[in-house]
Amino acid sequence: MRNIAIVEDEDLAAEALMCHIAEYEKNSGQKFSVSRFHDAVEFLKDYKPLYSVVFMDIQMPRLDGMSAAVRLRAADKTVSIIFITNLMQYAQKGYEVDAVAYLMKPVSYFDFALKFKKALDVYVMNAGQAVTVNTAGGLCRISTDKLMYVEIVRHRLYYHLVDDVIEITGVLYKVEDELKKFGFLRCNQCYLVNPKFILSIKGLSVQVGNDTLMISRPRRNAFLAELAAWYAGSEGRND
Repeated sequence: MRNIAIVEDEDLAAEALMCHIAEYEKNSGQKFSVSRFHDAVEFLKDYKPLYSVVFMDIQMPRLDGMSAAVRLRAADKTVSIIFITNLMQYAQKGYEVDAVAYLMKPVSYFDFALKFKKALDVYVMNAGQAVTVNTAGGLCRISTDKLMYVEIVRHRLYYHLVDDVIEITGVLYKVEDELKKFGFLRCNQCYLVNPKFILSIKGLSVQVGNDTLMISRPRRNAFLAELAAWYAGSEGRND
């Protein structure tokens, strides 16, 4: 069963979405647990990364949907966001917070079904690569597909994402145990690297995204062997 959130202050609009979800449930055979929130402040209070898809109205009192989505992304990098709006100019801004789609009011079932399916597919893809970390602000769910590397500095862990850096307290060997199944490799005592983001290796340095990290001399041969094995496995999965 997938958890779905509707953040909508207008009762008629929220009811229409709930009817569409019920119709989609009947047509697809999938099961959904739907929670409705009357505003974004209520939704974000004590937020837990439990949802697959969030339908977010853009124009709401107290906190608009776009600002709410920015806060939501800070706590949940994998949830699929679909914006609901009646103004086209607001809809285009949705992609700035990695929204999957937008729906124009009044929402037709045909448009809803297409974009809801896409949102569910994107979530399933992200969730299969997701890990949850305990930050100072609470739990945060991130996709390892967007995690370039993890760094430790004086007992502080830094998760370097393509669009953010998350800082927590922890130890690298525990993170290594968790990320090993996603292919992450240790290049020295300070870094765990996602091989998907490795651009080049020169001597004792490895280019990961825009950052240059050091490979320890004792780890270099093992690191290169593990990377070669990862590439071989990756090619096999793509065949």
